[in-house]
Amino acid sequence: MDRKLLDILVCPASRQPLALLDKAGLDALNRAIAGGDVKRNDGSAQADAIREALVTRDRKTVYRLDDGIPVLLVEEGIATAQVEGFPAG
Repeated sequence: MDRKLLDILVCPASRQPLALLDKAGLDALNRAIAGGDVKRNDGSAQADAIREALVTRDRKTVYRLDDGIPVLLVEEGIATAQVEGFPAG
């Protein structure tokens, strides 16, 4: 992801800056997705593994990247509180 773009992106709900999700966070998220335990903010299940994602500064919300394009819709966000073992940072 382009660094200049990343520097200006913020969470649409909290307005917190976003950063690329690290490997440990991505692994924890994908383990939970594989277990069928992850729901998006709109209540729908996140069925597919995520290859890249952005995370808020407080690490409470994740937004996936689809082919390098951030999906910054509040309803598409994923609360990390539902992911057992999600690293605090």
